Amino acid sequence: MSILVTGGAGFIGSNFVLDWLSVSDESVINLDKLTYAGNLENLATLEGKQQHTFVRGDIGDADLITQLLTEHKPRAVINFAAESHVDRSIHGPEDFIQTNIVGTFHLLESVRAYWNELKGEAKNLFRFLHVSTDEVYGSLSKTDPAFSETNRYEPNSPYSASKAASDHLVRAYHHTYGLPVLTTNCSNNYGPYHFPEKLIPLCILNALAGKPLPIYGDGQQVRDWLYVKDHCSAIRRVLEAGRLGEVYNVGGWNEKANLDVVNTLCTILDELQPRADGKPYSTQITFIKDRAGHDRRYAIDASKLEKDLGWKPAETFETGIRKTVQWYLDNQPWVANVSSGAYQDWVNKQYTI
Repeated sequence: MSILVTGGAGFIGSNFVLDWLSVSDESVINLDKLTYAGNLENLATLEGKQQHTFVRGDIGDADLITQLLTEHKPRAVINFAAESHVDRSIHGPEDFIQTNIVGTFHLLESVRAYWNELKGEAKNLFRFLHVSTDEVYGSLSKTDPAFSETNRYEPNSPYSASKAASDHLVRAYHHTYGLPVLTTNCSNNYGPYHFPEKLIPLCILNALAGKPLPIYGDGQQVRDWLYVKDHCSAIRRVLEAGRLGEVYNVGGWNEKANLDVVNTLCTILDELQPRADGKPYSTQITFIKDRAGHDRRYAIDASKLEKDLGWKPAETFETGIRKTVQWYLDNQPWVANVSSGAYQDWVNKQYTI
């Protein structure tokens, strides 16, 4: 038995592959296009492991997908493949449309054709699990209840709009063709192997380098923070027992303002790796112009997942963020390799003080 994971060299995908192979004997066929955020170093510990097969390719390549499905006959496809950074979608939305909408369409078509040819138990047990985001629901005020699975979609960025469209395609393929799908919508992930364009890894790296810690606007944008390994365990649980056609919100029950998150990072770094001059890292915090169309608050109500499938996160924000900071301190070669010239060019463009 095997599973096909798309986007399995990215942040969440690689964590999922690593976790899967640590708890399961089932093989993984790992497909990733290896764009800027896909990194084979994330999977270095799997080198030589027969259970892991890496293939470089695009979910929009129907011939390749068909070949992989025919050859390996996976009993599930877990789709992480996506362009996922809001800032990049603002500057260049076309890649998001191509990957997140057109790519998902081609993937669904290939999977549907494969599933239609399956027989008996293999057909009954097959699953297509689509990994999505809470950003499809739009923005909340301070007093609004957290997003539930019945919230109306109100995406506010090209990224979230493209993910909303992909969610709708997945839903339609279930209701129109009967494809056995599951969808998860997660809150903000953090943890090991996070490409350093997002808030937490960016600020850890900048702090250690003595650079400004850029905070959009007033820093009071609120997110629900989910440790990536908790997200992986939730996906495994949904794949195992989720009801076909259902959507499950995955959250960490950790609403934090961006400024509070960065101050927490600074406090942990002050303890684990103090600055040579003895000053706190918080002195590096610098407020910059707010992101265009910046959503004010996201919050996930993950009670359906707990009630129906018995899942809840193992990490609090305090335990998860400490593990994350320690991982970056312990893995400086990985950090140095991903902090390439192209990455630095992007940071300089995006986070101008």
